[in-house]
Amino acid sequence: MSRSKLEYIWLDGYEPTQNMRSKTKVVEDFSGKLEDCPVWSFDGSSTKQASGGASDCLLKPVAIYPDPQRENGYLVMTEVLSADGTPHPSNHRANIDDNDNDFWFGFEQEYFIMDTATQLPLGFPIGGYPGPQGMYYCSVGGRNTHGRDFVEEHADLCIAAGLNFEGINQEVASGQWEFQLFAKGAKKAGDEIWVARYLLDRLTEQYGWYIEYHPKPVKGDWNGSGMHANFSNTTLRTCGSEETYNKICEAFRPVTAEHIAVYGAYNDQRLTGLHETASIHDFSYGVSDRGASIRIPIITVEQGWKGWLEDRRPASNADPYKVAGRIVTTVKSAKI
Repeated sequence: MSRSKLEYIWLDGYEPTQNMRSKTKVVEDFSGKLEDCPVWSFDGSSTKQASGGASDCLLKPVAIYPDPQRENGYLVMTEVLSADGTPHPSNHRANIDDNDNDFWFGFEQEYFIMDTATQLPLGFPIGGYPGPQGMYYCSVGGRNTHGRDFVEEHADLCIAAGLNFEGINQEVASGQWEFQLFAKGAKKAGDEIWVARYLLDRLTEQYGWYIEYHPKPVKGDWNGSGMHANFSNTTLRTCGSEETYNKICEAFRPVTAEHIAVYGAYNDQRLTGLHETASIHDFSYGVSDRGASIRIPIITVEQGWKGWLEDRRPASNADPYKVAGRIVTTVKSAKI
């Protein structure tokens, strides 16, 4: 008889930004399969998802990955259901309209590594600032690179967990990093970002650090953090038409406010029109333009208008389920 530890992960009901919660269920003779993960419950009154008088919420397993840090362990991503079995209002995964997994997403997750002792990003001295931006991006060497061992360990954990982890790089500001994930299917893309974030946050417990997902944690002449969303569907991957691409991009213009509403709190501090961003008040798109709302990658053009688009507006603290769901809705609305 063997015993396995199943770590159930869910999103709470806090606003404007949800937090991850998790707890462990120990089961006997577990098969390792998603269908054998039982529905579980938790106290929703402690996570702003229920009242004390009717506190039970349900956890519905939707994805499972081996836990690389625990013997006989698994990471179980879940959706939150109300006690009657319907999706809880905080459950945005259930609203994604991509049942055939036609949409592919590649998310670029930026973040700052913060020192709990100083409450500053790695490389920032107490009472001052490090050297200006310019030398940190994709740097090497102890003068400009901070946290590499941690970032490498996180990458190894994600790969060992079976996530479709595609890369890492240091970003433009000191102590700022990025990882990339790709998935076929909007729901799976969200699952993998949340599990990768879980592994990232849990790893900080061993270092005395924490992850800051705020899109502009350091004010002034420093880049903020985003979660750029690269996306495609069959049309974008195969159409071979600049006109079709323009029509899909134009479909985003009239729903700019709807996108910004789900692209992360405090994003106005990041989307200023500076530091490789478009203004939050504008909508634009262009080939190879990192100052546009949506960038049309040059590779897409060189392949004869067959490829993908990049929405550069989502903030680092955005819910990938909300972002993917909104993009799917808008692309499907395009008149092509």
